Amino acid sequence: MMRARLRCYWLALLLLGVPALHAAELRPFVSGSLQQIVAAHHGTPFILGLWSRSCSHCREELTMLGQLVADHPQAAVVLISTDSIDESAAVAATLQGYGLGAVESWVFADPYLERLQYEIDNRWYGELPRTYLYAGNGTRSGHSGRLDRSWLQGWLDQQEARRRE
Repeated sequence: MMRARLRCYWLALLLLGVPALHAAELRPFVSGSLQQIVAAHHGTPFILGLWSRSCSHCREELTMLGQLVADHPQAAVVLISTDSIDESAAVAATLQGYGLGAVESWVFADPYLERLQYEIDNRWYGELPRTYLYAGNGTRSGHSGRLDRSWLQGWLDQQEARRRE
């Protein structure tokens, strides 16, 4: 009897499409997408990472983020590839390779890159990797270059402590 219930439970999970079991859909990042992302994560701390397949430091950042997500599956991470929407298959494969296939992911879908960069941050000139840390209270801080894993872990711990207060 218990086995039958357990099988039914797992079948229901598969049919409902549990996000952790499937790769996340790569979404087109266009004007207004950032506001959509921020609204969807309102009140929740999250990491927004911008990267490109051609960026060598981004690979190191993706490795670190993949490990972070594996160790802390509750951590909200959103990734935006600055590659072209035409490269979606390669972008998705790259994310899968770093263990980030189930993470919310977007890819630039406007040929006018500067417009999207300006909308994300009018002080960002396209250097990668670029990471924004959104605190639970809605404030954000931007960082260019690779982030230190222990520093990022400290930020996550701080956000969790604030959430508990």
